[in-house]
Amino acid sequence: MERNRLDKKSRRVPSGAAVPRAELTEALYRAFFEEWADRGFAALSLERVAARAGAGKAAIYRRFSSRLAFAEAAISSLGMKIALPVTEYSTLEEDVFALLLRTRAVLRHPLVRRILPDIHAEAARSADMRSINDRVSAARRSQAEGILERAVRRGELPEGLNRDLALDLMIAPLYWRMIVRGVTPTRADLAMQSRAITAGLEALGSGSHGEFTANGGDE
Repeated sequence: MERNRLDKKSRRVPSGAAVPRAELTEALYRAFFEEWADRGFAALSLERVAARAGAGKAAIYRRFSSRLAFAEAAISSLGMKIALPVTEYSTLEEDVFALLLRTRAVLRHPLVRRILPDIHAEAARSADMRSINDRVSAARRSQAEGILERAVRRGELPEGLNRDLALDLMIAPLYWRMIVRGVTPTRADLAMQSRAITAGLEALGSGSHGEFTANGGDE
């Protein structure tokens, strides 16, 4: 039995000396997300995660010092699936479309759709989870920032572009549609969204925003 072998190995080998097996780590990540999706982070049990992965609890603690450390590693591994290297296309619109396609592939997974709202809920309650969420978000945004930098080099966007606002504009509409509204866009939808986002980035870059202030709103 895999669990028995792992338990015996953990008794024979000093803590920290065991070499983590990549396939078991991936199985633990999957089990962690399944447990999280079923019960929420607050009720997540590492014993049940280990059982789902067919391992002993020692296999978790050889890799992660706490439940929060496990969460950060698992979320980061998920974020890397979005932040894979991408072909540099010839226009900003093509780059945006490729980013949306890759992001859609992750957001359409049923486990991801169930976990993401809980991540944000936990981040609102927990400073530790907020820090994890912010670090993972910063890693994802760094790739999207590369798209903006390429557009600046090509002359499609100005050097003085408000990059923070531009990064929000690139992903927020897709996230809203898929996670908040529960709608999966088609490729045609993404193409239309890419055109709209590109136009918005160009308008943001040109500084062509008016002096509109909503009644009763902040200045």
